[in-house]
Amino acid sequence: MLIKFPSKIPASEITPEPIYRARRDFMRGVVGAGAGMALSSAWAAPAHTDKDAVDRGPDWLRKQLAAARPDVVVAKDPLTPFYNVTHYNNFYEFGYQKEDPAANSEGFNPYPWNVEIAGEVGKPGSYHLEDLLKGMELEERVYRLRCVEAWSMVIPWIGFPLASLLKRFEPTSKAKYVAFTTLKDAKQFPEQKSYFSSIDWPYIEGLRMDEAMHPLTILAVGLYGKALPNQNGAPLRLVVPWKYGFKSIKSIVRIELTETQPKTTWSEIAPDEYGFYANVNPKVDHPRWSQATERRLPSTLFSPNIVPTQMFNGYADEVASLYSGLDLRKFY
Repeated sequence: MLIKFPSKIPASEITPEPIYRARRDFMRGVVGAGAGMALSSAWAAPAHTDKDAVDRGPDWLRKQLAAARPDVVVAKDPLTPFYNVTHYNNFYEFGYQKEDPAANSEGFNPYPWNVEIAGEVGKPGSYHLEDLLKGMELEERVYRLRCVEAWSMVIPWIGFPLASLLKRFEPTSKAKYVAFTTLKDAKQFPEQKSYFSSIDWPYIEGLRMDEAMHPLTILAVGLYGKALPNQNGAPLRLVVPWKYGFKSIKSIVRIELTETQPKTTWSEIAPDEYGFYANVNPKVDHPRWSQATERRLPSTLFSPNIVPTQMFNGYADEVASLYSGLDLRKFY
């Protein structure tokens, strides 16, 4: 996959980071004081010229997003502007260039949405997304997102721990892995009907059970206080911040708990480049480029923003124990 530098983003099309940070800081104060009634106005989106700034989520989701608990951890990394987050994407169902998902996902309709829970669980079935989110406290998580292509972002996601959902469906003792599947619908995903695609649709990803149950692992339904834009994986995507971005599967329609390690899309296409674990590791290079550094967006050819890549994307203190004794070069 080629890395394409983004064009310079007009200032008028970037959600001002200070406005969003101020809103988040205000929310922290409100929550600390117990004044929950102020949350709705605190989440009001700032003025923005881009169509993606419009929150297209249904009323029930917008209400939950408005009541989301703010991140209690102050992010040290500057947030990536909203425009970059929504216009520099890998979502190959909509095209293979970074700008294709934003350009080609306008007609995608993610509501209403059903998710099938299957496999080694006590309560399998197909559930409306609204029902899955009932009683689920949403919260903001500001996470670094590191792509295997060596670019990165810092995104304020809105979601909930995956563990909270899995526990609700009573995993059996045989559940050792979790497999996720993206929607297969060639009418809405134009690349799924292409004769030239090298991907065997639908897109599939997976985690070990302990990874899935880790408190950092979330299912996101929003970002920057709004419902997920189509190009970012609406209406439901996985976010695993210590792994490369291709693990964070988008537009999920099936979650299956399995006894054996599931096959995953990229590890099937190119197993020498994309392993099952996909932990961010600056010491293990991609066969075609170094992983020691990354381009933190916004970054341009003439104004590059190059930063060192951190082990486990900076979350080593929280997750390194999951891989104690595992050869991270062999199990990349």
